[in-house]
Parts: sequence; structure tokens; C-alpha cells
Amino acid sequence: MALGEAVRELRHAAGISQEELAFLCGMHRTYVGGIERGERNPSFRALLRLAEALGVQASDLLGRYEDRRRATGPRGGRGR
Repeated sequence: MALGEAVRELRHAAGISQEELAFLCGMHRTYVGGIERGERNPSFRALLRLAEALGVQASDLLGRYEDRRRATGPRGGRGR
């Protein structure tokens, strides 16, 4: 969930839709939506493509994920 929130936050900051992000990454919109909802675990290659399309370094994207994960706990605050 934390990774998806980081992707969504960066996408909103860039002012692009899920569909636009998916196009820029060469992914399907439903896959990007699944990542944002925490239903999909992207591969390393997919993370690199997302970061590039969002205009950030992959380390920045993962850093945002780590910050959110630390703030909400290891399971993203879902309590499972």
C-alpha cells in the first residue's frame, strides 16, 4: 500500500492521470491502478519505468515508500 500511495502522490504532483502514466510506462492502466491500490507488486524493471515516467529517480520513489512504510508500520497500516 505504501508504494502505491507514493506512486499516486507523485502522479498527482505531476498532474497526470493513471492512463497517461500507464502510457508513458508502456503498462496497462489497470496494472498502474493495481499498483496504486496495493494489489500489485511491480517488478524492479516496472519500478524503474514508473520512476522515469514520473520524473524522479528510482531511489526517490523507493525512499517515499520507505518513509510511508515506517510511518504506518510494516503492513501499511492495514493491521493484517
